Amino acid sequence: MLSDIEIAQRAEMKPITEVAASLGLDEKDLELYGRYKAKISPMVWERVKDRPDGKLILVTAITPTPAGEGKTTISVGLADALHQLNQKVMVALREPSLGPSFGLKGGAAGGGYAQVVPMEDINLHFTGDIHAVTTAHNLLAAIMDNHLQQGNELNIDPRRITWKRVMDMNERALRNIIIGLGGRPHGVPRQDSFDISVASEVMAVLCLADNLTELKERLARIVIGYTYDAKPVTVRDLNAQGAMAILLKDALKPNLVQTLGQVPAFVHGGPFANIAHGCNSIQATRLGLKLADYMVTEAGFGADLGAEKFLDIKCRVAGLKPNAVVIVASIRALKSHGGVARADLTQENVEALETGFANLEKQVENIRSFGLPAVVAVNRFPTDTEAEISKLSELCQKFAVPFALTEVWAKGGAGGLELARKVMAAAEQPSDFTFIYDQEQSPKEKIAAIATKIYGAAGVDYTAEAERDLEAIHQQGYDDLLVCVAKTQYSLSDNPALVGRPKDFTITVREVRLSAGAGFLVAVTGQMMTMPGLPKKPAALAMDIDTEGRITGLF
Repeated sequence: MLSDIEIAQRAEMKPITEVAASLGLDEKDLELYGRYKAKISPMVWERVKDRPDGKLILVTAITPTPAGEGKTTISVGLADALHQLNQKVMVALREPSLGPSFGLKGGAAGGGYAQVVPMEDINLHFTGDIHAVTTAHNLLAAIMDNHLQQGNELNIDPRRITWKRVMDMNERALRNIIIGLGGRPHGVPRQDSFDISVASEVMAVLCLADNLTELKERLARIVIGYTYDAKPVTVRDLNAQGAMAILLKDALKPNLVQTLGQVPAFVHGGPFANIAHGCNSIQATRLGLKLADYMVTEAGFGADLGAEKFLDIKCRVAGLKPNAVVIVASIRALKSHGGVARADLTQENVEALETGFANLEKQVENIRSFGLPAVVAVNRFPTDTEAEISKLSELCQKFAVPFALTEVWAKGGAGGLELARKVMAAAEQPSDFTFIYDQEQSPKEKIAAIATKIYGAAGVDYTAEAERDLEAIHQQGYDDLLVCVAKTQYSLSDNPALVGRPKDFTITVREVRLSAGAGFLVAVTGQMMTMPGLPKKPAALAMDIDTEGRITGLF
């Protein structure tokens, strides 16, 4: 069996100019990054912005498990299948972070015969967007520390600086550090730390900005810390937004690549799916809706996290309205939610499947609570038995949700034709899209709405620290910001051990962080790790490159 990288390396790609031509774009609309990658000029939006939108298809999933669901693979395979049905289609995905790529999780370009290519480039440096975010973020950190060194005119309290440094690699040793040692010429000593680059608020800002002007305005609103008398200090106070925007001017432009089925694909932006909203850029999604009849995109993690943030944050900011939502599951993953150990997932277990179905049922309910039609896509594995498939079909029919087996990993678009037809039918249904909370509600009311309606919690508790955070946010006038809940992706609750569909639990908010540039409050539950560490055997140890530049071991 060929690996993902071997499949990608054997693919016959079109020159990116030909891919762009299928969208009605020519070479002057592109900024070429070699033969198979390009950025889209901002002039294109000005030319197409008055066109009617195509149909927006969101791909989400059940609560993730170690068994795997295959959300990105389904997204790419669905786009290829729609193309095979003679539809004009695009797909938009997030950019992979180097940390997970060299650590444990792997890349984010799909898999098997449902991938975006050139896979190696996308999973490595690509067009440098994440590096630009890293540099802009750390430029701000340098300007801030220089301000302390040069007299601290803004009266910034070094103990209350909230702006960390970032790097796009898993490095646990940098989670807590001391900087400024070595005497007066070397800066002001203080405690600091690193996050992974995709957790930077700069990345969230980049993905929510419509244009360069809005980018600068959002950057200017970022709060980097507080003065000795507890007043917020912003990027505007440091006058750093212009320099940061210079570093981000090219990263703001969507990246165009293609799928193995030669469908145009935007891979642009990659905010952390916990600490931020976890989906590709607004620019890429909105532009794709103008260039294609169907725009397939995905949100991070399960529907309780990624889809909720896509719908309540991204759609509200960008004025988007999905036409249908695909919820990805696998029989293996449902059995995992039914209590089956990972080593036993290849064994038939209809009873565990039925128990685990409760998680899928809740995620379908979540999408319906937004007033949107849902379609279940089951990523088929060779170990799935006829009895298990029959039971899952029966459960979906009983719950009145369309259901399609997919084999896009093995067959590409041809393995997703049934799903594509059901998605097209669902997208024609009337819908009544609504948000889970009103922006005018208080932060606690917004958090409660998400916790009770989406997670199924009985209520929300707050630590003393979270209460202090909310009081400060109120005093500073930020109550009207949207809410981004940071919780474990492995459970509907804030306890990763509670799989399936837990009942009678409460969510505990332990702190509330301000992301004023992004325009939301981050309600942190559980232990959120924004700088991952490497596993005992990192994926990097299996990677190599030969004398001809051919990469091996990259998935």
